[in-house]
Amino acid sequence: MAPVSAAPRGDALAGYRVLDFSIMLAGPYCARLFADMGAEVLKIEPPEGDDMRQRAPLREGESAYFGQLNAGKRSLALDLKRPEAIALVRRLVAEADVLIENFRPGVMTRLGLGQEAMRALNPRLVYCSISGYGQSGPAAERAAYAMIVHAASGFDRTLARYAGGSDRPAPGAVFVADVLGAIFAYGAIQTALLQRVKSGEGQHVDVSLMDSMLNLLVYELQEAQFPVATPRPTYGPVRAADGDLLVAPLTARNFAALCEVTGLPELRQDPRFATLAGRSANWAALMAVVERWTATRSVADGVAALEAAGVPCSAYGEPGDALADPHLVGRGLFGRIHDAAGDFTGVNPPWRMSGSAAELRGRVPAIGADRDDVLREWLSARPDEIAGWYEAGVFGGAASARGEPS
Repeated sequence: MAPVSAAPRGDALAGYRVLDFSIMLAGPYCARLFADMGAEVLKIEPPEGDDMRQRAPLREGESAYFGQLNAGKRSLALDLKRPEAIALVRRLVAEADVLIENFRPGVMTRLGLGQEAMRALNPRLVYCSISGYGQSGPAAERAAYAMIVHAASGFDRTLARYAGGSDRPAPGAVFVADVLGAIFAYGAIQTALLQRVKSGEGQHVDVSLMDSMLNLLVYELQEAQFPVATPRPTYGPVRAADGDLLVAPLTARNFAALCEVTGLPELRQDPRFATLAGRSANWAALMAVVERWTATRSVADGVAALEAAGVPCSAYGEPGDALADPHLVGRGLFGRIHDAAGDFTGVNPPWRMSGSAAELRGRVPAIGADRDDVLREWLSARPDEIAGWYEAGVFGGAASARGEPS
């Protein structure tokens, strides 16, 4: 059951209009956060739909992956190769507060939708570009998916060094750069909107996935400049009778509690563990001693005893375990999403606000599903105008998901 606020909650971003031209993960996730906070987010996609609609996991042809990234948005399918569609976009831009795109630098400009032209049309517009290497510099036009940036930034080699036992980076499929870039973009856009209140002017926000990843490597970039003689501790599993758990006694109080609950005399007597610096320098040796205690217990018993004593620890869970976690369910982390294949569970934004709702808005739009309503509401378009755009192929002609205009 979701927590109940003491005061009525509204939508912090109600009344704001966001044009979402983005694809894949970073841009769509950023734009969905605006929808979660009550903004009207209009997804502009090609007549055949965003490619992410075909990504697994699929249920009856509907992608839950796409749904998690695009819930709460409206959809307008446009053929941006047609000049009439570009003219229509320009009219939409004049009514928007925010535009988000994550194409390779130069693509939107070649379409006639670059940030300078759009901000000249609407000076209050906050135009956000998310790309691999930013909008300027020698590498700006390099193709860059998240995994490319993970490799280039040093992130993958850092993980390999911390993992030990291999001189090659491990494969991965968690796209940290995309999610991190999306969140940084969301924060930067909000800052630009706040500045607009004072200045009356929008601006261009340039977010780079590479820059985002380097902001993640807080310690490592300093270590690269000022090498540290003692390696940084790495926090890995200790063995239990039926699996693994993580134990992290970082403070003097944690360590005293660990000594008390395990009763291991070696912890108190070994001079390597007598100080915080010593424990840090000899972390692997410390965990080898602790493992002699955990190996005689189940994961559940080990975690229960350590937590009761005040020692930070955890079992290693699977992502699916979180869906039934009483704490997370009680905190209201999960929301329901619905598309043409039915309902499924999605993840709400990771913050709660006492005066504003912050939650998935449920509905995943079909391709172009909101065309006529959006054109009437944003542009006061008449039926004959919509019919004219249809005949001109602006919506992909007969291939449009909504068929003939109503």
